[in-house]
Amino acid sequence: MGQTRVTGSGEDPRAAALRAAVAQLRRELAGYRAEFGDRAIAEDELAVLAAMIAAGDPEIPRMRRSLLLIAGAIGSVSALSPALMQVRNAVDTFGDVPPRRKV
Repeated sequence: MGQTRVTGSGEDPRAAALRAAVAQLRRELAGYRAEFGDRAIAEDELAVLAAMIAAGDPEIPRMRRSLLLIAGAIGSVSALSPALMQVRNAVDTFGDVPPRRKV
C-alpha cells in the first residue's frame, strides 16, 4: 500500500492522524466527569495505542484489539462517540480491515 509522507517530517500521515485522534479522545475522556465502570480500561488502551504510535511500529491486530476494548468501554457514552469514531477511522487507514461476518 502506498504511503504518503508529509514533506520534511518523515512521519507516516496515518500515524499522525492516529496520534491526533488518540490525543483528542484522551482529552475528551479526561474532561468527561461522570464516572463509568470501564473508564480505566479505555484509558489504558488509549495509552497502549499512544505507545505504539510513539514507537513507530504499530501492530494492526493489537491496534484493532485496543479499539475494540475502547469501544466496549465507552461505547455507551454518546458524548464520546465522535472522538471514538475518529480513532476508529484512523486505525482503519492502516488496512487489514477484518471481513464482516455473515449472520
